Amino acid sequence: MTDTGIMSETWVDAGIDGVSGLTLGGRRLAVLDRVRIYACGITPYDVTHLGHAATFVWIDTLTRAVRLLGAEPEVCRNVTDVDDVLDEAARRAGEPYDSFAAVQQYYFDRDMATLNVRDVAHEPRARRYVDQVIRLAGGLLAVGAAYVRHGSVYFRGEPAVRRSGLDLETALRLSAEFGGRPDDAAKDDPVDVAVWQASEPGHPAWESPWGQGRPGWHAECAAMAMSVFGAAVDVHAGGADLRFPHHAYHAAMAEAFTGVRPYARAWLHAGTVRIGGAKMAKSTGNLVLVRDLLAEGHPAAAVRLMILDRPWDKDWDYSPALLDRAEKRLEDLYKAAGRTGASQAASEIVRLLAADLDVAAAIDTGIEEGGAAARNVAAALGLN
Repeated sequence: MTDTGIMSETWVDAGIDGVSGLTLGGRRLAVLDRVRIYACGITPYDVTHLGHAATFVWIDTLTRAVRLLGAEPEVCRNVTDVDDVLDEAARRAGEPYDSFAAVQQYYFDRDMATLNVRDVAHEPRARRYVDQVIRLAGGLLAVGAAYVRHGSVYFRGEPAVRRSGLDLETALRLSAEFGGRPDDAAKDDPVDVAVWQASEPGHPAWESPWGQGRPGWHAECAAMAMSVFGAAVDVHAGGADLRFPHHAYHAAMAEAFTGVRPYARAWLHAGTVRIGGAKMAKSTGNLVLVRDLLAEGHPAAAVRLMILDRPWDKDWDYSPALLDRAEKRLEDLYKAAGRTGASQAASEIVRLLAADLDVAAAIDTGIEEGGAAARNVAAALGLN
């Protein structure tokens, strides 16, 4: 049961019945022939947990929906291999930061392949885009959106905070949580962030017009995305926890540099995975690892279905009972796929996936209709 066979036999027969785009988070995204998707990738310093997997499975599902609409998704998923947290992890392991990152990236890629997440078109690595960050910093300085202090270049963050709708206290708390250093005395404003960080012991450094240093996190993504896609993207995707500060500053830097607004036509902020109400995160240690779920004998397709069988933008709590339910749903879908008889539900499934990626309703339709409808759903969602 392959995507290619099903697409050629049934999806094309169904057509897209006037569906020329999709909605994401209430935003209409017209689709012509190509959809540029920038996906905030991992910082490769540890193993892949379910929270990571949820984000990238949803992004992969978006690309599959785009293909159903007759367009080609072009995904750029970066690798943040210049990062303070990565440097610390590499030091603990006694390895160079770049080789340590490469090993962790291998494990991530293996987990993604197991979950049927397709390869992306572009996978830029931050350490190879240092020159582009330097040019970005120079451009922001030229338009007055940044300033130099003690060898660092700081981006003026007030517009990004204002557009986020957050109060200052919340913005500063999130900035501190994500390494934004709001207490840096060199800044004009605590919400400003480093485009270029002056050299510090224990971190890699490169030459720049302002002295040795390294790229700032938000600037890395902005530079990589603009290098691959130009001034704007169709969809900016990533975890909901990155909405602020990372996505907000990334977009603000790109818009200040190019003068093009909005930076993204639509956003996909995948809901946060929690354990007992607390965000699943390496910092808290409450992790459910993809490799552990698979080692326990749970089918990869069931893990993928558990992630997808819900609204993409809603936070959710993992429990073993959810995985058991997903295995039952997967079994029902496979049994339905084995039934005989033609189905006229193909165009309805396309419409459901185009309507804010309504995966749960598409699965329900596949199980109810059976036959070709169930096979189409399984193929379209990467559950085969």
